[in-house]
Amino acid sequence: MTTPRRIDVDTPDGPMPADWFAPRAEPAATVVLFQEIFGVTDYIHRRSRDLVAEGYGVLVPHLYWRLGEGGTAPVVTETDGDALERAMGLAQRLELETAVADGVSAVETVRRYDGSTGLGLLGFCFGGGVAFAVAARVQPDVLISYYGSALPSLLDLAPQVTCPSLHHFGDADAFIDADARARIREAVSASGATWMDHPGANHAFDNHLGAWHHHQAAVNAWHATTEFLDDHLPTAAVPHPS
Repeated sequence: MTTPRRIDVDTPDGPMPADWFAPRAEPAATVVLFQEIFGVTDYIHRRSRDLVAEGYGVLVPHLYWRLGEGGTAPVVTETDGDALERAMGLAQRLELETAVADGVSAVETVRRYDGSTGLGLLGFCFGGGVAFAVAARVQPDVLISYYGSALPSLLDLAPQVTCPSLHHFGDADAFIDADARARIREAVSASGATWMDHPGANHAFDNHLGAWHHHQAAVNAWHATTEFLDDHLPTAAVPHPS
């Protein structure tokens, strides 16, 4: 199992902790992965390891670092009975603009790293919106957003997201209704984004630990995600372990 190394990302407010999952061979392209509202959970680490298996390095900034004690970011376990309420409380305490600025700092850290050959952004839920807003500022090589919860309020940024991008949404998303999804789709499609609907899937369908997990949607979306990365952010071919 790939074990991440904790590093510090410089921000104007001090060091932000981040998890660095080194690629299995260098040089390699790097993906900055942005968390759900639950924080940097085992699920986020699982997806990071999945990307390492595809040949990428992965940097996971702990966006909640200001909300804990001593710079330790709080994490909510998805299976707890009050998980959603607690996680939404954390997300509401963090200004989106602050999270986006921290995301830009994470990108700057990657771009100073000589072993990285390219940059991708991937975000889930809360992180999907952060990734979109960061992409508008830093122009990565590729963006992939899963059900970005802040996207309805960020559509004015769509013309500034000029990299190849892929958006995943479940068509039964209870948090982003059909009208909001239609507005998102119109805005991002006008900027050339690829859109993928997942029948019967709710919000956060990719998280295998959450109550909203939809197995087939998760499988289909991840297959499309890795293909999209391979097309737009190719990295060194790394043989998979037998």
